[in-house]
Amino acid sequence: MSSGRAVVVGASHAGVQLVTSLRREGWSGEIVLVGDESALPYQRPPLSKAYLAGKCSLKELAIRSEDFYVKQNVERVTASVQEIDRPAGELVLGTGDRLSYDALALCTGAHPRRLRAEGADLDGVHYLRQSSGVERIREDAIPGRNAVIVGGGYIGLETAASLRSLGLHVTVLEAADRVLERVTAPEVSAFFTRIHQEEGVDVRTNASVEALVGDTRVREVVLASGESVQADFVIVGIGIEPTTELAEAAGLVVDDGILIDAHARTSDPDIVAAGDCTSQDIPRYGRRIRLESVPSAVEQAKVAAATICGNDKEVAALPWFWSDQYDLKLQIAGLNTAYDDIVMSGDPTRDRDFTCYYLRKGEPIAADCVNRPRDFMTTKRMLTQGTAADMAALTAEVAV
Repeated sequence: MSSGRAVVVGASHAGVQLVTSLRREGWSGEIVLVGDESALPYQRPPLSKAYLAGKCSLKELAIRSEDFYVKQNVERVTASVQEIDRPAGELVLGTGDRLSYDALALCTGAHPRRLRAEGADLDGVHYLRQSSGVERIREDAIPGRNAVIVGGGYIGLETAASLRSLGLHVTVLEAADRVLERVTAPEVSAFFTRIHQEEGVDVRTNASVEALVGDTRVREVVLASGESVQADFVIVGIGIEPTTELAEAAGLVVDDGILIDAHARTSDPDIVAAGDCTSQDIPRYGRRIRLESVPSAVEQAKVAAATICGNDKEVAALPWFWSDQYDLKLQIAGLNTAYDDIVMSGDPTRDRDFTCYYLRKGEPIAADCVNRPRDFMTTKRMLTQGTAADMAALTAEVAV
């Protein structure tokens, strides 16, 4: 099928890539992109970095210009979607209108995990996922104020770096034993803890939040230990959850994300999905994974568009990620799932550049590269295209 009306739900990276790829794959009919924000679809990773720090405008973060949508004949609709009426081939919008489709793609993304603690609904408690949330944070981010960040993952640490650059006092509260515990080796966690402490951030681990206290606005954070931390405002960064309610209500199979196959098809072969809302098998790592990654969202979207147009493509790209903090660029190639050993190139206890290679049964499966773009590109290429001999050479090199 290459004509009719294709509707993409979600004006995200995946959504914009999908409408772009639909035209490239030969879709000649209508394309409608439905999103619940009136602004042009924008890049989300910079929200916790350059946008929060005031280094760029929302217009500069636009994924595509207004002219693109006009030239590609893509209609943008600002509305929420309340229901997928699969038998009728229609969407029920929040306005009450119904929108018919011949092809449907779900790029509904994810939303911040809510803090479940007393007082979490007080004024001055923020979540960072949309530009409107960042704008509210920027209103509170007055130099000299005390900002408390709940969560020591990438979003929490990126936000801490941005707020320090604005002259705020920053405390990071992480409930686990170390920051980035789910995603990095202890040596990498220790490195980022050291860097943030050197930059003036108060990093506290094993710090579970018991309650947020204030009259109508948060004034302090009380920990399970009984200790309290003064707060002029709080940012919660404890992870995201896939936005799957629409898919679930429509009867699609959901398990920590909308389940898709290698062609980005959902359990309904007439509906595709892409981005943070999806979960898929990654044969290289032998497990089903939900990847919170712009590159992965873009790859899935390209495949989803091909599937809609009847072209045979599969999701095969190597997962990769990045994080910017201060003068550091962390680039991650692959997934360190079930690693059993690491090899360091460089010294993370004193340097500001190093690579941590993750090995499983002696074979490299991933790498965390801090300010080492060459290591990142080499590892990414080897993991994606390398022969057995290439992999053996890389293993020997990193083991030196």
